[in-house]
Amino acid sequence: MERAVWPTLALYGAAALAEIAGCFAFWAWARLGRSLWWTLPGVASLCLFAWLLTRADAEFAGRAYAAYGGVYIAASLLWLWLVEGARPDRWDTAGALVCLAGAAIILAGPRAG
Repeated sequence: MERAVWPTLALYGAAALAEIAGCFAFWAWARLGRSLWWTLPGVASLCLFAWLLTRADAEFAGRAYAAYGGVYIAASLLWLWLVEGARPDRWDTAGALVCLAGAAIILAGPRAG
């Protein structure tokens, strides 16, 4: 199966946004004292995340999830900066770059068979 890396990374970016937004809705309710109603869009966002991840061009779910993990880490740091207002430090950035490199290797690496 030939894999298209850039569309897959874009899909993972959308999935990460949906997952982080959904989890943040629960965080806002449980940790920030927001209304229980915050969990309703959280559930919808987490369902969207799960559906988006099934659209990945991957033969095996585990490989898709492993590559997604790197994108999720980088997206989480963007959320930290853009939504929560805390700028990632150089160690956050270095770690995210390593994770993105790992995701790219998993996505683009040659496969036997």
